[in-house]
Amino acid sequence: MPTWPGTVPGGPPLGAEKALGKEAPSPFRSFFLGGFECSSHRRPSGRRVDVIDATGHDRFAAQDYARLAAEGLLAARDGLRWHRIEEQPGVYDFGSVGSQVRAARAAGVQVVWDLLHYGTPDHVDLFAPDFPEVFARFARAAALALAPETDGPLWLCPVNEISFLAWGGGEVAYLNPFERGRGMVLKRQLVRAAICAVDAVREVCPDARFLHAEPLLHVTAHPERPWEAAAARQENEAQFEALDMLAGRLHPELGGAARYLDVIGLNFYPYNQWRHHPQREGRERVPYDHPAYRPLRQLLAEVAARYHRPLLIAETGTEDEERPAWFRMVSREALAARAAGIPLHGVCLYPVVNHPGWDDDRHCHNGLWDYPDRQGHREADPALLSELRAAQHQLARLDVDPSVPELVP
Repeated sequence: MPTWPGTVPGGPPLGAEKALGKEAPSPFRSFFLGGFECSSHRRPSGRRVDVIDATGHDRFAAQDYARLAAEGLLAARDGLRWHRIEEQPGVYDFGSVGSQVRAARAAGVQVVWDLLHYGTPDHVDLFAPDFPEVFARFARAAALALAPETDGPLWLCPVNEISFLAWGGGEVAYLNPFERGRGMVLKRQLVRAAICAVDAVREVCPDARFLHAEPLLHVTAHPERPWEAAAARQENEAQFEALDMLAGRLHPELGGAARYLDVIGLNFYPYNQWRHHPQREGRERVPYDHPAYRPLRQLLAEVAARYHRPLLIAETGTEDEERPAWFRMVSREALAARAAGIPLHGVCLYPVVNHPGWDDDRHCHNGLWDYPDRQGHREADPALLSELRAAQHQLARLDVDPSVPELVP
């Protein structure tokens, strides 16, 4: 399928002056979202990960989006596989995403499209001086292709988890481009690329909206090693570097400014809180039932106060039998934060379908629905589905009475 023809909608770009706060209407069609894992990076072995293909989401997009809509998940995260769209430099073919785009629109599900979810075409060099311009051209082409097929504003996530890609690809050679000791260089490159992409998209689609998704962490010193408190604070603060660069607060020579921050996405998993250790393998994870665990609502309040932007829990989930309890905790914290006036506009269950493990191809039971059969049917995890429905019911009660006692202690 070639790039779709048509014009793009007009309208003023989002400015730093846009009104925010608990009275601002939500930009998403539902508070709970479903996220389709769309990683497409290369492993150190050279093999490319393609989760959309591995889960059959492209082949069964119509069924997948109909399932989301049937469960009240009227907003979602999904992704473009850049390596399949731009197989030759400067030549764009969006056929690989056509079924997803059409299915989402038919089901009435609003989508935030990831442009770079770790994977790039093999001819793209993330460290090349012209990489930001190369990425901006791709982003512009994507906006021109997607906007005519989108009801309402086009939503894009330029670079998913700049911090993780910079660490994994530039610091420890875990994924492409397999460099070591160059994490900050790569982070700066990715920030420049995201800025250029936002500018390029707004030129052709002025009312486009943007999500910048970063890990939400909490790092503290081990009580038996109080002398590491400063190092722990520095490690914790590093989670905000990419957002601070985008906002122009850090390394302003990159071109960042407040207008580049629209909705801030926060990816939150059970392993996101730990005790600092000089060696990564020595970290001690703090489980969410531990007395030292920092409540999610407090972390959200701090991010809201830091940036004064709408928030989205852009990814959250875990595996196996722990899924229902984890989602129950996150949804309760999210609804309590919302009731307290924190501008949190959604929780994205991520992933929403099971997928093979990045490193070992194991069957990860981490979604709401399982692998598809030949007709595209996916069995739901009954316990997680029950928790989702309970959270939706609590949300409905909260909308009627903002002081629901079991949500606000």
